[in-house]
Amino acid sequence: MLFSYLVMASSRTFADVRDVILSAHTNVGLQSKIGFYSTWAENYEQDVALLDYRAPHLAAECITKNFKGDKARAIILDVACGTGLVSAHLKKLGFKHFVGIDGCAGMLDLARKTGLFQELKQCMLGQDSLLEQDEMYDIVVIVGALSVGQVPVTVIEQLWRATKPGGYVCMTTRGNAENQEYKAELEHVVRRMVEEKRWSCVAVNEVEEWERAVAEHETGYIPGAVYLYQRTQ
Repeated sequence: MLFSYLVMASSRTFADVRDVILSAHTNVGLQSKIGFYSTWAENYEQDVALLDYRAPHLAAECITKNFKGDKARAIILDVACGTGLVSAHLKKLGFKHFVGIDGCAGMLDLARKTGLFQELKQCMLGQDSLLEQDEMYDIVVIVGALSVGQVPVTVIEQLWRATKPGGYVCMTTRGNAENQEYKAELEHVVRRMVEEKRWSCVAVNEVEEWERAVAEHETGYIPGAVYLYQRTQ
């Protein structure tokens, strides 16, 4: 059975997590990806803790530091929300209203149990539209999904469309060797949108210790980046 090697969460080790993440790289088809995340959902939060995955916390802090509106009234769209880690951090920092979307029903089931979200939707990024109406959200955040083998950079256009004028888009990506080409493409797209005066750059935070390395040629931690842009039109 797929991923039958997974052990109970209480006895999981970093080696288990590394094997899970590396196996994701071999599942490049859409249905394979959905199956992977559905299987991983129950162990996801324990595993990312073992991975020392810092992106949800770093993104939430970047948003909170730079957001100028009323946190208690802001409506946040958490894209590729998973089990709700990013929204959980944002709630601790004073935000209250969350809508989550994810392609995996298993992840959404766990997110629903947190009670964080006013609404949850299943949506396949890169295939389905994020929303029925443009310019709905004060903040749109996507953590973890913008990377090679996950969702295409074309999704950034949809993130911009979902955001109210004056609202914020927060994105993250990894900075390791495997993801360098994707990261360069992402940065090319966001710079072009700045030149087109569609948004302005609020913050770009390059982080050396993003998460523990899992690839054989990597040791210690890999880098990553948080990007925050404010829509101008």
